[in-house]
Amino acid sequence: MVKVRVFVEGGGNNNKYLGTECRKGFHAFFKKSGLIEYLPRTIACGSRNDAYDDFCTALKNAGDNDFPILLVDSEDSVNANDLSWQHLKKRDNWDKPDGAADNQAHLMVQCMEAWFMADKGCVKEYFGQGFNENLLPKQPDIEAIPKDDLLSKLLNATRNASPKGAYDKGAHSFKLLALIDPIKVRNASSHAKRLLDALA
Repeated sequence: MVKVRVFVEGGGNNNKYLGTECRKGFHAFFKKSGLIEYLPRTIACGSRNDAYDDFCTALKNAGDNDFPILLVDSEDSVNANDLSWQHLKKRDNWDKPDGAADNQAHLMVQCMEAWFMADKGCVKEYFGQGFNENLLPKQPDIEAIPKDDLLSKLLNATRNASPKGAYDKGAHSFKLLALIDPIKVRNASSHAKRLLDALA
């Protein structure tokens, strides 16, 4: 059986709590996606550079049944004609490692929080009283929302939320990831669909 490990940006460098929350969040998201028989193992790497470095090391040392995958924020919009490796070369000057396949690099466009916009009802329920959904981005294409704009609006929408308080990546992101509907994310994000198809 193929062993799939997803080297993901997030979890905080040398922060065991955030690393655990990151793994739990992605585990729940992937499991709800229907990936029960071939559920991948999530490796919380911290920074995006660390995620790339860890992926490259895993790829170099991979056995015949190992299939490492890199998953990072795109940080910017992605050209419609670019594969993930092409985007990462343009933005981060990361080379596609020798032996890597096209479906071993995946992007959260433009950041993981965009996935939350596919299931605003879940976000509203999570933050509860004081949450202002009207302040969230209105674009139906969640991959077109600039990262800074999305994070700013998410912060403003949750500023008066009680008892959760304003959105904080460390405190809330992976808990939300575990709760959102992967089917809604898949339908709203072509890059999320590509990831889930590759994992399946």
